[in-house]
Amino acid sequence: MTGHIAMALNTLFLDLNSYFASVEQQVQPSLRGVPVAVAPITSDSGCCIAASYEAKAHGVRTGTRVGEARRLCPNIAIVDARPRLYVVMHNRMLRAIDTCIPVDEVHSIDEVSCVLDRVQREPARARELAVRIKGAIRAMCGECMRCSIGIAPNRPLAKLATDMQKPDGLVVLRDEDLEPGGGVLANLSAQELAGIGPKMMKRLEYAGIRTIGDLHARSASELRSLWGGVLGEKWYHWIRGADLPEAKSKKGSIGHQHVLAPEVRSVEGARAVAFRLLLKASSRLRHEKHAARKLSLAISFTSTDPSRPAAAWGSAGKDGDGFSESAALGDGCTDGATMLDALGVLWERALPLVRTRTPLLVSVTLHELVREESATLPLFGGERKDASVSKAMDTINQKFGANTLYTANVHDARQHASGGIAFRFVPNLGHADSVQARQRETASEAGSRHLAKQGARSSSGQGAKERARSDAELEALIEASLR
Repeated sequence: MTGHIAMALNTLFLDLNSYFASVEQQVQPSLRGVPVAVAPITSDSGCCIAASYEAKAHGVRTGTRVGEARRLCPNIAIVDARPRLYVVMHNRMLRAIDTCIPVDEVHSIDEVSCVLDRVQREPARARELAVRIKGAIRAMCGECMRCSIGIAPNRPLAKLATDMQKPDGLVVLRDEDLEPGGGVLANLSAQELAGIGPKMMKRLEYAGIRTIGDLHARSASELRSLWGGVLGEKWYHWIRGADLPEAKSKKGSIGHQHVLAPEVRSVEGARAVAFRLLLKASSRLRHEKHAARKLSLAISFTSTDPSRPAAAWGSAGKDGDGFSESAALGDGCTDGATMLDALGVLWERALPLVRTRTPLLVSVTLHELVREESATLPLFGGERKDASVSKAMDTINQKFGANTLYTANVHDARQHASGGIAFRFVPNLGHADSVQARQRETASEAGSRHLAKQGARSSSGQGAKERARSDAELEALIEASLR
């Protein structure tokens, strides 16, 4: 890039390190410095959704089965996931960053980006800002809440920079770092760039492209051809530091998935959970003022082949050995009755497979979303009544709590599928059925509270009952961990 005008540092990207595990280490001091994995189901068949750096050192990763994690690291602490706690901490993190710079976009529960102003674009000022952000997060969220910050001319490169130094990293990418012959990016795998997945990487490798330097050596037209569209041409400019506008993605689907607890890995249990997931998704659909044109059901099963691993986290119906089908919902549906009928049809199609296998993961998704005002209004009185009933149920549940009013077919699954956190989606705590309305406190926390109340000095936790925590208590739990 010699001879070119220097590229401005436009974007600061922040990635919280090992987020769920770090939150647990923050609020449970006994877990600090200890290998930790977070899982929705803590039995051996469960799946780790986060691992601390101490656990990663033993080979435990996101997606590792709990039983395998215990084999790799016998002294690992498997912690029951507490999604609402993680959302509460996320909101604190946003407030902390906002004391230093406005958050431009939330990309996921643990990733945000900020736009630098003309003063902040100067490299020394940008570094100073990053250090202040780290300090603000440490002060408001806790010492365990480390983050990696990348600063670069555009968001794709700033995100890449956060992966170059973990944990607690700070990387600034300048013009010289983007040079194809000797820059720090040249020898990195092209798959390090967010958005280049395994399938795209295979296509690039077939064309002789393995590194970012190899990408840099190709023309804009070559990359456009490889990607089959304008996105390839955008990558040509992004890796050179151009700050091209990125189209805001439209909401294309709303859905939920759930790893089944052992007691509901049956035909009846899986069916109840599927309908519970649909009620959650349809309520959220209406809360966000959307309508859906398609519904899909996906189910994955435990493996009958000992040499083959069970379905991976998030892989319902994707492994070729599960069930995945869709049903049309018309020009835009919001009423729960129509959706429940459609799911019932899909369930009947899945039934022969569910009867012969053990269901492990159920996923229900509403697709092809349109804004509610753009949907075709129901023509018949019965359809209009169903839509009104669904909205009335939402109103009651919003006022009195999730599952105050529900359909009979989810009665046995009310305590299941209580809410998790999907990639690129941060639950809205204002929605009654977003994530668990209350979070269990751990046995040790319950014991400490019980014994403190009794004036005892021991904190073994024996004999203390677990109880639910309110959002205010979750905030207080975080506050207490700062002292």
